[in-house]
Amino acid sequence: MNRKPRVPSPEEERLWQLVAEGAKPLDKERARKVPQAPPKKRPGQDAREPFEIPDFRIGEKSAHAPAAMSGVGRPTLRMDQKKFARMKRGKTAPDARIDLHGKTVADGRAALVSFLLNAHEEGHRTVLVITGKGRERNDAGPIPQRRGILRQQLPRWISGPPLDQIVLQCIEAHPRHGGPGAFYVYLARRR
Repeated sequence: MNRKPRVPSPEEERLWQLVAEGAKPLDKERARKVPQAPPKKRPGQDAREPFEIPDFRIGEKSAHAPAAMSGVGRPTLRMDQKKFARMKRGKTAPDARIDLHGKTVADGRAALVSFLLNAHEEGHRTVLVITGKGRERNDAGPIPQRRGILRQQLPRWISGPPLDQIVLQCIEAHPRHGGPGAFYVYLARRR
């Protein structure tokens, strides 16, 4: 792996010159002069504007994030926006459903993969996957544990093969269809 050498800033060059001028060589025969060449500028270095952090005091409201950062962290929409809005409001009836309550992680994944592949083959677009919210545990130990292992695993399962090719969108279901214990999964059209 070849890296380009880092070009020191003008202030770093100035500081180095101060250090180099005050240094005394151990062997006078081997003493050498430090070159005074100006630092090379990288292409496009002048085109960038310096980033300034505005003053901030505790208790003040922060300024809005720049426009470039507004989409960070938001999942990309891979389906029609109107259909997505209808689905999110619970206005779209699911074409099929699967209930994973009581299944182990291995059984749940196998059942989900089989169900989604069959639903896609049959031409279904919106399906409901019921994972459940998870069981409340009484052992409040020092390490907090999340509830609902199937609920946690579902996004990971659908983002990997073979489901990543057929799943366009996955969002939490409307309370009408199960709320936080269920997900709408929007499938791609059959080819």
